[in-house]
Amino acid sequence: MTFAYLWIFAALLVLGMPIVFLMLIAPGISLVLEGKVMFLDLLFQRLFAGIDSFPLMALPFFILAGELMTAGGVTSRIVKFAETLIGHRKAGLGQVSVSSSLMLAGGSGSAVADASALGSVMIPAMKDSGYTNRFSAAVTAASAVIASIIPPSGIFILYAFIMNVSVAGMFAGGILPGILIGVGLMITISIMTRFKEFPEPLPRASWGEKWQAFVSAFMPLLTPVILIGGIVGGIFTPTEGAAIAAFYALILGLFVTRDLKVRDLPAIFGKAALSSAVVLLLVGAAVAFASLVSLKGTPQLVSGFILGITDDPTLLFFLVVAFLLGIGTIMDAGPAILILGPILSPVMVGVGVDPIHFAVVMSVTLIMGLITPPMGLVLFVVGSISNEKIEKIAWEMLPLFLVEIGILFALVYVPDLVLAIPRAFGYVA
Repeated sequence: MTFAYLWIFAALLVLGMPIVFLMLIAPGISLVLEGKVMFLDLLFQRLFAGIDSFPLMALPFFILAGELMTAGGVTSRIVKFAETLIGHRKAGLGQVSVSSSLMLAGGSGSAVADASALGSVMIPAMKDSGYTNRFSAAVTAASAVIASIIPPSGIFILYAFIMNVSVAGMFAGGILPGILIGVGLMITISIMTRFKEFPEPLPRASWGEKWQAFVSAFMPLLTPVILIGGIVGGIFTPTEGAAIAAFYALILGLFVTRDLKVRDLPAIFGKAALSSAVVLLLVGAAVAFASLVSLKGTPQLVSGFILGITDDPTLLFFLVVAFLLGIGTIMDAGPAILILGPILSPVMVGVGVDPIHFAVVMSVTLIMGLITPPMGLVLFVVGSISNEKIEKIAWEMLPLFLVEIGILFALVYVPDLVLAIPRAFGYVA
């Protein structure tokens, strides 16, 4: 009966029950079947205790900041700046899409939000310039994952909260992987121009046009500098940084870009509140679920099983990443981290893997699931914008996805790609 709750969980998942209810009902049924009804109170106590957390307040503020930046016209200014820099190259608008994701990542913290905001601008623009729907959507989807890797990342905050890992340390660890993925995608697109026909690039922008676009994008581009610098440098906490990001986005939209109107604020705050409620309820349910996982001794049982296969840390890391890639195809990144983090992290840390190293790699691996069918949320977003089937987008995206997988395994085997910046700021010994 030790794993009864997992079998109940799997059965209800197949039946289509929402994850948030699964994480409460599956352990509840398990406790009733085992005659341990007295522990039901523990589930509800942990549900509310999981939500009642000051560090977790960062999530609603980052969600609000993303909504304000999207509504405030920040996306179009950054895209215009990117166009003046590299729009004249072959497949230039594809390069613009990737570079815009890199610049926008420091504000949204969400791959889905980035795909929605950037896709609504770039996909129609690329289509009008002669790019195929498939390529436009594929590039947008592949580059959108950068937003969930370069801080601030909502996925990183979830992991840090559930596993008690430093948020600032994870943020520092996500900088270099996010940049590597962006650079890798841009190099891949350049190579693709040798084998595929692309429309004529945009005319080369003059220095005056570049300067004008830079001035227009300067204030939005300061967002990640202020945010990442302040959090990683220890000037303010992630929660305080999230509040600063939301306030800064509000000021940008109202007084700098002036695309945000006061009358728009109730709808924006309402949308952010609804999204925050969904995420926080999910976190609370995950904390309750994790309490049963710990009560059952599941991490120790899983550890014994995995170590029975091999005790080599490198091979174990490879097997865990391969497993997580498979999980990412059928489960969203947030719930997967909340469920599997308490099970897998103790195993990997126990064999000598640095907690921040594993935290970042696990998060990045599951973020890749956002662009893999059948459950890839980012694919559905770009598919709805481009009116293209997700399987066709996924096939077109395959070369870009393989590059991202290559970078992912490089993060596994070259720990300094993750740990160099956290070590420089004292988060890793």
